Amino acid sequence: MSANHSPAGQQQTGTYDSAFLKACRREPVPHTPVWFMRQAGRSLPEYHKVRKGIAMLDSCTRPELVTEITLQPVRRHGVDAAIYFSDIVVPLKAIGIDLDIKPGVGPVVEKPIRSRADLERLRPLEPDDVAYVTEAVRALVGELGATPLIGFAGAPFTLASYLIEGGPSRNHEHTKALMYGDPQLWADLLDRLADITSAFLTVQIEAGASAVQLFDSWAGALSPADYRSSVMPASAKVFDAVAHHGVPRIHFGVGTGELLGLMGEAGADVVGVDWRVPMDEAARRVGPGKALQGNIDPAVLFAPREAVEAKAREVLDAAAGLEGHIFNLGHGVLPDTDPEALTRLVEYVHTQTAR
Repeated sequence: MSANHSPAGQQQTGTYDSAFLKACRREPVPHTPVWFMRQAGRSLPEYHKVRKGIAMLDSCTRPELVTEITLQPVRRHGVDAAIYFSDIVVPLKAIGIDLDIKPGVGPVVEKPIRSRADLERLRPLEPDDVAYVTEAVRALVGELGATPLIGFAGAPFTLASYLIEGGPSRNHEHTKALMYGDPQLWADLLDRLADITSAFLTVQIEAGASAVQLFDSWAGALSPADYRSSVMPASAKVFDAVAHHGVPRIHFGVGTGELLGLMGEAGADVVGVDWRVPMDEAARRVGPGKALQGNIDPAVLFAPREAVEAKAREVLDAAAGLEGHIFNLGHGVLPDTDPEALTRLVEYVHTQTAR
């Protein structure tokens, strides 16, 4: 076990005593920690400069570039954690799925998975398939010092949706048709994706990531009953698979207000909340024993500074009684966000919550 993951009673060094990890463990913090989903990337001019002419998936396989991009928002904004720069489809690409990330569209799968024969294309992920991830994470841990690195992966349902639809979808009609029409194939597909996701997170943890986040970006398309019966078992399998590493596990989805309690039940230590549900109400839905992460609306950052700070104050006030709170957006940083607005927001939260 690395120093970053030291259990109580052993020497605690590295990132263990960081505000971010303390909040994940629901311990007292010197200030409310802040990081932003999609903080590493498209809102930063320095990101566009180093990515110029390099396709997204290619950039994810270059350790030096991944390291630089991951570090950029830490240098610029002073956030309390870095998140590994990658994409949720990287492990699928690594096992041979023919896909690409098309600008302005997102991940596009050449041959969608819709039958049992298609399932055989999803082989297990081996560490050597993503050796560049191990190299980049190790380099980042060395550069970040006491700042934690968050590893991440896409949840089985969201990966399945991309694979079945062939790309982003508004209604997820092919996905739901398979889920309802062939429950056994659906279960087998999600189980296989759970193993791939678990392996991808394990690579990041073993290389030194201090925490991991499971993005179930499309889970908000599901009813609670469907989530519990058809999706939650696979997500729970992922969380169970990495539990023995002792790093905090974060679970996040968009439009998941009705699912917050179930997402906590799936095994997360921290439940991410989008901007639609106030933090105190989210805490009531999730129940005790979990930290929460969130949840200012990303669009608020386009308003004047006073309005941004007023909305941030609302979030902090609603989160005042929580066992543990990590300040974040309710979803990712929007591409046209002014980086200075993010920097000012970090400073505001740190100043307002200094203890």
